[in-house]
Amino acid sequence: MHVRVRLFATYREVSGTRQLTWSGREGATLGQLIDDLVTKFPRLEGYRDTMLLAVNHAFVDPSVRLREGDEIALMPPVSGGIP
Repeated sequence: MHVRVRLFATYREVSGTRQLTWSGREGATLGQLIDDLVTKFPRLEGYRDTMLLAVNHAFVDPSVRLREGDEIALMPPVSGGIP
């Protein structure tokens, strides 16, 4: 199974790329993808607990099972606006 991973802001800087392709076994979870990315880019470990995760433009948690062709987005938390 192959999915496209888009990295934003700090995660882009840490990984040195905006986008990559991840290959995993059928039925793999988003959490397993994150584990693999942290292995490849160890500095991501410090951000793991605060990552905003999306699959196909919907926010999800790491237990979501991935499917062929999914688009994953990893984003740091955001804040701002007028209180």
